[in-house]
Amino acid sequence: MSDLPAAALRVRAVLTELGAPGADRIRHIPDGARTAAEAAAALGVEVGAIANSLVFVARTGETTEPLLVMTSGGHRVDTVALAARIGVTSIDRATPEVVRSATGQAIGGVAPVGHPVPLRTLVDPLLETFPEIWAAAGHSHAVFPLTFDELVRITDGTVVAVE
Repeated sequence: MSDLPAAALRVRAVLTELGAPGADRIRHIPDGARTAAEAAAALGVEVGAIANSLVFVARTGETTEPLLVMTSGGHRVDTVALAARIGVTSIDRATPEVVRSATGQAIGGVAPVGHPVPLRTLVDPLLETFPEIWAAAGHSHAVFPLTFDELVRITDGTVVAVE
């Protein structure tokens, strides 16, 4: 029997389906890791090697869509610059309700995959500087390792500067 939360088991199933090697390496962090700094400390890695899953709402005219930004734990997202780079009117932080609706997961544990429908995903190029990165596995107590190339592949992400 696994000590992983049900949400992490669902993410593991999706990762397995996608052929991601990290599916078998999901780690349970007993004290949780709701922030990049907490995850890095628990794993003994640099904060930049944590792939934060941040959900935003991108607006173009009257149309809005959830947007997943996978950023290095050492970066902040410049929403004005990012909106200009991807050709949307604005980008705003999603509310906890929007995050849950778009991902099926709670803030602090949003995985890059396993959402009700795939989200448009942007990937911070700084993550490529780390041979191994860690992302949330659907729960604030679960993380998994992967490479930058695997992250881009499993999310069908677009690599774009976020700062």
